[in-house]
Amino acid sequence: MSAAGPPARQPAAEMKAPLMVLDLGGSPPGAPGPDDPGGRPRRAAGQGLPAGRLPRTALLYERVVALVEQLIADRGLVPGDLLPSYAELADQAGVSLITVRRALDQLERAGRVRRHQGLGTFVAKPRIVTEPTRTGSLLATLAKDGEPATHLHTRVLGLDQGEPSADLAQALRIETGSPVWRLRRLRLLDGQPAVLETSVIPVALAPELDALVSRLTGSRYDLLAAEYDLVDAYEEQYLEVLGPTGEEARLLELRARTQVVRIRGLSADSAGLPFDCFEQLYPAHQFAFAFAGSATRQLLPAPGNRDWGVRCPA
Repeated sequence: MSAAGPPARQPAAEMKAPLMVLDLGGSPPGAPGPDDPGGRPRRAAGQGLPAGRLPRTALLYERVVALVEQLIADRGLVPGDLLPSYAELADQAGVSLITVRRALDQLERAGRVRRHQGLGTFVAKPRIVTEPTRTGSLLATLAKDGEPATHLHTRVLGLDQGEPSADLAQALRIETGSPVWRLRRLRLLDGQPAVLETSVIPVALAPELDALVSRLTGSRYDLLAAEYDLVDAYEEQYLEVLGPTGEEARLLELRARTQVVRIRGLSADSAGLPFDCFEQLYPAHQFAFAFAGSATRQLLPAPGNRDWGVRCPA
């Protein structure tokens, strides 16, 4: 998927583009989800609801979905609270275990519950909505329950200088042998790993960036604008869903079989000069993605099997 923004920002009153929200989370049917610490002691949901209170639907699994939703609402359950077991839900709803499993598959794909093998099923945290096509810092693109996210912390994993691959050099409009900075950072929301980020910036456009490492825990766009007059006015991005590498799963603290959303993009200034090729990895179960805009400038080559590597000295 390609998402592109306008050459320059427009006043809010002039924005006419429709907003599309993609929810790419959820585990494969029957698969356990990643850990959700919850930050508080977990409590069980207790006894079931009277069968007469459940809606009569054509599909039996919908009765289980309704039961779980009622349990969450009536008992004031919050993220991290334990729900009844498969057997208890089957007994309360008067259905089979297979039907309960199908209902929980749907609820997990919808982001309402998370299942942990050997532990049980828990109320899930709400997904965070991010607007990747919105220019500016990551914090500005995030919202939780309609409100801006505020507890963002950045851990710099490394800043290295190396040579870009031919594909990166083409996207940045530089010679293949021209040096680039490779900046790797881990973004944490409320203390939990949330986004793994890699940014490739031509050294010629940001000389002596390594002297500013202490300031790279904030917005890199604010820093690039203040120090090098590189203002993020336009972006193109591609979004893919895939499995993480072992290192990526370790840094994001993901369990086996958890998928990530990978966004590869390019930032350019108002004159169309590319200055940053970036990659962001989001745990798919934690985020939903909102897109707006209709420009089609196609500065960034489609990902496919493109090489986004940077060869850095050992």
